[in-house]
Amino acid sequence: QVQLVESGGGLVQAGGSLRLSCAASGRTFSSYGMGWFRQAPGKEREFVAAINWGGSSTYYGDSVKGRFTISRDNAKNTVYLQMNSLKPEDTAIYYCARRYDRGTDSRPDEYGYWGQGTQVTISS
Repeated sequence: QVQLVESGGGLVQAGGSLRLSCAASGRTFSSYGMGWFRQAPGKEREFVAAINWGGSSTYYGDSVKGRFTISRDNAKNTVYLQMNSLKPEDTAIYYCARRYDRGTDSRPDEYGYWGQGTQVTISS
């Protein structure tokens, strides 16, 4: 059974930064790609970023390119999302997810395990 637990959300002012963490249980974390998604009230779930199993390949949604950075530490079974230059439109619940495969992908259907989410609120 795989469990994903996000942390690091909170309330910050526009222009600020946050770092989200996602801790995964299980011994096979390093074998799978990981991703971050977000969902704002009344909107569909949106792809944010993905990273492949070894961390050598990353992929970002257009709205966060150049501001967010995804990384992973396989020794700690953790994936991170560093968020800089935050905007009010970044306000959402942020979810981490584990892929069925080793690579990166922006489609939610390619992810088999999801965390419970962490709230990020950006004030203007």
